Amino acid sequence: MTMSATKQAILGDLDHELANTRRVLERAPDDQYDWRPHDKSFSLGQLCAHLQNILFWQRTILEQDGFDLGASPPPRTVPKDTAELLRLFDEQKQKLDEVIANTEDTAFGEPWTLRHGDQVIFTMPRAAVMRGMGISHMVHHRGQLSVYLRLLDVPVPAIYGPSADEQTF
Repeated sequence: MTMSATKQAILGDLDHELANTRRVLERAPDDQYDWRPHDKSFSLGQLCAHLQNILFWQRTILEQDGFDLGASPPPRTVPKDTAELLRLFDEQKQKLDEVIANTEDTAFGEPWTLRHGDQVIFTMPRAAVMRGMGISHMVHHRGQLSVYLRLLDVPVPAIYGPSADEQTF
């Protein structure tokens, strides 16, 4: 995807982070989707579904002036397996790429509001929301998923450099 200099400055490493996220999602073992490291933690399947759904959030940040958590749809269901998860991820990425291509540079400076009913949680420029809630949020949960993989003894892919499982030198 070719981006303007403004979009590149704001979104920076989005494609790199999406590719890293997909690579970690590819490792999710179908037979462990119900596993969770702690009672308070997402199951593996829920965490994978949440990561895939963050692409929907990234689109929402660009397409809408805000979001009301009080009017949000019910939680998404966990895909039945990793093949379905990756198909949904790829579909969401394609839609996100189209939205980014059609987003005017000036839109990134416009305010975006997260609320719960009448309570405003925050209002920030769309660019800051995209970096924080769209990209950093994804990286945070991807880090959780890489720990899940390690605890399940699933080889962890290289993300920002070689992993203990993928030494390249």
